[in-house]
Amino acid sequence: MVQKPGRYVGGELNSVIKNKDEVKVRFAFCFPDTYEIGMSHLGMKILYGILNEKDYIWCERVFAPWMDMESKLRENDIKLYALESLDALSEFDIIGFTLQYELSYNNILNMLDMGGVAVKAKDRKGLKNLVVAGGPCVCNPEPLADFVDIFILGEGEEIDVELCEAYKNAKEKNMTKDEFLFEAAKLEGIYVPSLYDVSYNPDGTVKEIKAKDGVPKKVKKRIIKDMTNLYYPDKFVVPFVEAVHDRAVIELMRGCIRGCRFCQAGYIYRPLREKSHDVLCSQGKALCENTGYEEMSLSSLSTSDYSEVETLLSDLLDFSVENNINLSLPSLRIDNFSEELLDKVKAVRKSGLTFAPEAGTQRLRDVINKNITEEDIFKSCKIAFEGGYTSVKLYFMLGLPTETMADCEGIIDLAQRIIGFYKSLENRPKGKINVTVSVSTFVPKPFTPFQWFGQDELELIVKKQHHMKDCITSKNISFKYHASKTSVLEAVLARGDRRLGEVIYKAWQKGCYLDGWDEHFYFDRWLEALDECNLNVRFYANRTRSLDEVLPWSHLDYGISEAFLKREWEKAQNAETTPNCRQKCAGCGANKLLKNKEGKCVE
Repeated sequence: MVQKPGRYVGGELNSVIKNKDEVKVRFAFCFPDTYEIGMSHLGMKILYGILNEKDYIWCERVFAPWMDMESKLRENDIKLYALESLDALSEFDIIGFTLQYELSYNNILNMLDMGGVAVKAKDRKGLKNLVVAGGPCVCNPEPLADFVDIFILGEGEEIDVELCEAYKNAKEKNMTKDEFLFEAAKLEGIYVPSLYDVSYNPDGTVKEIKAKDGVPKKVKKRIIKDMTNLYYPDKFVVPFVEAVHDRAVIELMRGCIRGCRFCQAGYIYRPLREKSHDVLCSQGKALCENTGYEEMSLSSLSTSDYSEVETLLSDLLDFSVENNINLSLPSLRIDNFSEELLDKVKAVRKSGLTFAPEAGTQRLRDVINKNITEEDIFKSCKIAFEGGYTSVKLYFMLGLPTETMADCEGIIDLAQRIIGFYKSLENRPKGKINVTVSVSTFVPKPFTPFQWFGQDELELIVKKQHHMKDCITSKNISFKYHASKTSVLEAVLARGDRRLGEVIYKAWQKGCYLDGWDEHFYFDRWLEALDECNLNVRFYANRTRSLDEVLPWSHLDYGISEAFLKREWEKAQNAETTPNCRQKCAGCGANKLLKNKEGKCVE
């Protein structure tokens, strides 16, 4: 009666079944989107494994149902359930959500409601059904403060287990919910929003964020210091329905050396920590052997920056060729793409190459600190074309700080010059050249140097998109751009404060669910909800903020000093670049996270 019933039945290979009467803590790991997307998420795979390693914890998976399944569940009065036990969400001690993107926020409310759990935290009186959330969006959790009891800042492998241990002890001591929340707030990486009061200025900006007595004034993120010896699953749950990324994944490293000023992940996952290539080889082989996957992906923010990438590829190629396993290499950098790396890429990849110049002019690439030149771009294209490729895909962003129409024209001009360059090569392969230009709308995010920047207004974004389309004169260019209204809402939620909680609630009541899917996105309903709460898009998304404004996330510490972000913001105004971390330390402050109790750096 529904599309893709395999999403909802459970029983997949490597799923974990326990006796619920023999465990102390039942943990529902909820991914607030569909099964295919959630089953692609590496963080869920890691935490599912690490929690189920503990005898007293049973971690199960819950995904957002598609509209057809939601309708059937509600019609038949069946609560949203976990795939392992088929028990309703209301049966769980801890209900954990991963916050990967802002447009999933309403899915959280809908999943709680479907599972028989009160949506607002104040209406959940007991210790059971404790709602927690982690993931990158937790760097500004304030819009969800009305709904979530505990936010987990940073990396979860250690703190998730510590929180479950504390919860088990609280149950044994018959603690109240308030007593437990106060104790949990003492753990590093735990933020309890109900223990912090927020006041506002007459102009609507945040005046003060005040911690209650006994809890930290600033909440620090948790970080894993030793990646090589960190737990990593030797098997994944193998989905019945093909996932978006349906393959084995090995995590090369966390963090990034680059310092691109638009990239939130590049800042909140600092500092860079690598795994040894020996460990990666053994992890990759174990995953393939225990799952049957015929593709292995090397995961990181910048794969070609891994210090042992060529050695790793050589070792993995022997295994992959022998076992007919394809290697996937995402996140390649233009400025360190070499003939040697291409030779290895060609052995494992048959599709086109993807690069991300991000901006069409050198001035704007300097503004965002991309640290690549036009020479780097054409050098990489030459290597690719002479190596047999006839297509490249280029990623750009629209609406970056200081951007002009000339910068937008530069995107199309660069693509057209790459086509001319291809035709000028004597050693080019036979075949028609194709350059795909993919343009997404820039969204300013917390804990980046652009967190103060006001996003372009919707009308200007659309004008720029149409102008670029009009600049195309070659049939060899494929031009793709993303829906701009979703980017506007993303900016509102990314930089929002607690007052947006009521907006989210009203939008959900108006039927906003699965906002990340174009066919289910209703921007007008969100605008209505904002208006009913006397709030607006301009205040949150389009307003450039002063450097001395108290930001909604000012009480959270992700290891990056505000002074460093301000320096980078000022350098961006002057199109000044900052060297990458391996060339010269820029003093962002993240290295202090790797110090041990004696104050010495671990690495």
